[in-house]
Amino acid sequence: MSTLQSLYQTRYGNPHAQPAAVSTPTIELLLQHRSVRAYAKDRAVSEDQLEAMIAAAQSAASSSNLQAWSVVAVRDEARKARLAELAGKQRHIVDAPLQLVWLADLARLEHVAKSVDRPFAALDYTEMLMVGVIDASLAAQNAAIAAESMGLSMVYIGGMRNKPEEVAEVLGLPPRVVAVFGMCIGYEDDSKPASIKPRPPQPVVLHRETYQLSAQEEGIAAYNQAMARFYEEQGMNVHGSWADHSAKRVAGPETLSGRDRLVEALANRGFPLK
Repeated sequence: MSTLQSLYQTRYGNPHAQPAAVSTPTIELLLQHRSVRAYAKDRAVSEDQLEAMIAAAQSAASSSNLQAWSVVAVRDEARKARLAELAGKQRHIVDAPLQLVWLADLARLEHVAKSVDRPFAALDYTEMLMVGVIDASLAAQNAAIAAESMGLSMVYIGGMRNKPEEVAEVLGLPPRVVAVFGMCIGYEDDSKPASIKPRPPQPVVLHRETYQLSAQEEGIAAYNQAMARFYEEQGMNVHGSWADHSAKRVAGPETLSGRDRLVEALANRGFPLK
């Protein structure tokens, strides 16, 4: 069996999955992605590596070239510990040598508009927050790929949205800037290796010409089985299928880890969301 075929089978949790007829080293790297939460304590992320990741991030597309994102690199142990507490007591935020907090940043656009004596009322609209979130997400994914290409590992931290005002205080964020997510970066602890988590069959997410919800049923059923095998193999205490697990996560505001008040928090951070 080829490496590529093995990667496809692992990625889809299907021993019969066949790879696409085309591939590149970059595609193979992407297929190997894992969310890593255990990091080697004796290996740092260098400044050179950080700067390479940011160069890759800045090479991502940006809506209208507005560059509506920023990132804060956090190495200080006390600051990481505080961020970990705010993000739901996620220990790997402390253990990772580097935490990158990716930001939707409209403050810079307000600043440059003022510098040329121009109005900036559009910054009050939801569309501009979306621009910042999308810009930050594209930049972060570029950085993630760059990190993995250098032998580093990472995991995204959505918990940075649990308490946006407190995170902003820890990072010294001005109004119109908010954390979208964090990213742990480091070398994986080889004694606690992470596994590739299966993804749904392509027909669940790939629609041709028009969207078809009913056509996803077979793929969702297959994914429920693939994830059940994964949960069992990993010894994870997850009851029920992927569908059950996902339904629990969207059951109500109480499942959102404090993010049910995100609109209020964004208003407090200077995003009126008109």
